[in-house]
Amino acid sequence: MTTTTHAFDTAISLTDNGIGQHTGQTTPEYANMVGPFGGVTAAAIVRAIESHPERIGEPVALTVNYLAPVTDGSFDVVVHPVRTNRTNQHWTAEVLQQHGVTTTATAVFGIRRDAWSDTQAAMPGVPDPESVPDATVPGPVPWMRNYDMRYVQGDVPTEPDENASSTTTLWVRAQPARGLDFAALAALSDVFYPRVFLRRGAMVPAGTISLTTYFHADGAELAAQGTDYVLASAHAQRFARGYFDQSAQIWGRHGALLATSHQIVYYKD
Repeated sequence: MTTTTHAFDTAISLTDNGIGQHTGQTTPEYANMVGPFGGVTAAAIVRAIESHPERIGEPVALTVNYLAPVTDGSFDVVVHPVRTNRTNQHWTAEVLQQHGVTTTATAVFGIRRDAWSDTQAAMPGVPDPESVPDATVPGPVPWMRNYDMRYVQGDVPTEPDENASSTTTLWVRAQPARGLDFAALAALSDVFYPRVFLRRGAMVPAGTISLTTYFHADGAELAAQGTDYVLASAHAQRFARGYFDQSAQIWGRHGALLATSHQIVYYKD
């Protein structure tokens, strides 16, 4: 039987030299307006740390700083375990190309244990994904075609009218279907188009500078999600002097909060 590698796995495929340096290759399927989709870069960093022989536990937190666009071609991911404690481990990472460092990151991996749990956030009340039209964007941004996107609120603006709200909520999953893991969840944390597009009702130059994702689920909980949709919701707090923030939540269909994220974005107006 012939098996086909999912385009996402090809995009984050890395060769390992055994000492914490990995080499990858950009793919046209995950191209953005400038360079590759930031989410797939974050996913490649997660995959590099997961592959390291000294890694313990699973991702707990990841902060990715986008210094410059990754250009088409090969790139290196260098990861380094800075400190290992009893239940958590701290990492640094860099993405490098011939013209220099394009991306830096820090990550925390941890061994999760049974403990008292509670979820303070509330999942938005929305219709099931099957009752929401598929709004996958067929336009000039290739990476978006890799997701089945069903907007409940705040879909991509098509009219030049400002909106009072910066909130977007959508059901989303990989297209074609792929099981959810930590690398895919890291990418989904950056699945939203810039909030300034929604507020202004028009596309303006914008790009993420720094993205932090907190992983609340463990590997077994992610595996249980299978290829199902997740509910992703994001909003901004303030747009000022060329920067805005974004806070987001990623929920499983049945109400499990899988991840939260925060990012700062540069824009021109």
